[in-house]
Amino acid sequence: MYQYDAYDHNILAQRTAEFRDQVQRRLDGELTEEEFRPMRLANGVYLQLHAYMLRVAIPYGTFTSNQLRKFAYIGREYDRGYGHFTTRQNIQFNWPKLIDIPDILEDLASVEMHAIQTSGNCIRNTTADQLAGVAVDEVADPRPYAEIIRQWSTLHPEFANLPRKFKIAITGSEHDRAAIKFHDIGLEIKKTDQGNIGFKVLVGGGLGRTPIIGSVIKGFLPEKHLLSYLEAILRAYNLDGRRDNKYKARIKILVLENGIETYRETVEKEWQEILQENYTDLPIAAQKLIFKHFEPPEYDHKPKSIISFDDYYKDQKDFARWINNNMHDHKVVGYAAITISLKPIGGIPGDISSNQMDTLAGLADIYSLGEIRSTHEQNLVLAHVHKDDLPALWRDLDAIDLATPNHGLVSDIIACPGLDYCALANARSIPLAQEISNRFDDPARAEEIGELKIKISGCINACAHHHVGHIGILGVDKKGKEAYQLMLGGSANENASIGKITGRGFSENEIIDAIETVIETYLKIRNDGEIFIDTYNRLGMEPFKEVLYD
Repeated sequence: MYQYDAYDHNILAQRTAEFRDQVQRRLDGELTEEEFRPMRLANGVYLQLHAYMLRVAIPYGTFTSNQLRKFAYIGREYDRGYGHFTTRQNIQFNWPKLIDIPDILEDLASVEMHAIQTSGNCIRNTTADQLAGVAVDEVADPRPYAEIIRQWSTLHPEFANLPRKFKIAITGSEHDRAAIKFHDIGLEIKKTDQGNIGFKVLVGGGLGRTPIIGSVIKGFLPEKHLLSYLEAILRAYNLDGRRDNKYKARIKILVLENGIETYRETVEKEWQEILQENYTDLPIAAQKLIFKHFEPPEYDHKPKSIISFDDYYKDQKDFARWINNNMHDHKVVGYAAITISLKPIGGIPGDISSNQMDTLAGLADIYSLGEIRSTHEQNLVLAHVHKDDLPALWRDLDAIDLATPNHGLVSDIIACPGLDYCALANARSIPLAQEISNRFDDPARAEEIGELKIKISGCINACAHHHVGHIGILGVDKKGKEAYQLMLGGSANENASIGKITGRGFSENEIIDAIETVIETYLKIRNDGEIFIDTYNRLGMEPFKEVLYD
């Protein structure tokens, strides 16, 4: 992964010192909250219902054991002993005191991390496939390109005040694990028959009030033109994006209103002008330097454990269940990647305690070359585990309640903070996720149900991506009471789809039973081997509406 140089360290030192002065002026009453707002947002600080919240950037979801230890320290020293991983592959701290935040930023800088561009109308953290670099199906590792985008976009003066926030995602595989079709820009790495690397480029995807699947603006962009073409897209959006209405300010609205062909013409015109300027694309020497940081690690091919994976898999039912659900194939023979579920039964999705983080950092050092990944589904990944070490790793994870075998199953729920924290929310998300998890706590039943993605947002901003859940739940305000809309049929992978509302909403007391009704109906009408989304795509909404509203 990328390593900071003196330039990076200097930027963070200056930025933190500047923010420390701004915080003190706010605490002394020299700045009103409204005057302070743009200053704190520029440093990743939000004001939620009960406290300030700090969002820390984790570029493309990759971080080290030392960085995880620092998160643990921050959670313990400045928060309430935990952190919360988000759908942007970042981590949030929900209870820091404002006076402490400059100290937190200094602590983060000491391990080469920051909170810049985690809020505001700028280019946010570029996200990527959590299995990048190890996935057997990838064309190329997307992380070096994500790092190139990060360096280009960080504090870019032309794009510091866009019409609205801007999100980029990249995947190295046809099987989309990064939800690229629901980003302002989505990139899929492609390779020609001649072996040339490039990108399929999508624009105008997004969720929120107006969920839209992104459109292909360029089928194959040569690798060398990545930055110049991204700059052309951003320039066209910066010039023509609406600034009179924040609900219509995203690039998806610009593309929707003008049409993809018209927008493509605008981008092509900008791009040709940029190419004539001949300064945007990354020099080959600089690109090589970045790529060096992402060369495959040296695998020693020797397990740390003396337990045989195959024997343990045969003998230990709980271990086998964890392997079946949470293990991923690895491009290096004898190794595997493992999803660490942050969705214990009855737990809060995405939360992890400081004690768990400290222990997990040590396990990453022992079993996974000191590296951890965060996912857009609010889980973590150890990407470099020898298969014969998996029994020992499983037992160590189980000891700290991080061995829940539910990746991709009914209790692996994505949920936003909802009305427990967020000033924008209409309803709670966390208690609902906990209730669903408890309702389906039987592992055998969960496996019978199979792959099922439930996503819960507390408001229309869709931070938990409810539009693309196989079952999506949206919290709404119904005459001053919390209520929930139910959606079915969404998907965020390469077969992207936007869920449809089943009908009238459900009260807080009704929604759990409604979800169980949907699931039981699916089990009755599915074909052998069919997962929920396949059954829905085959039969549509009607079988579910009939039982929900009879």
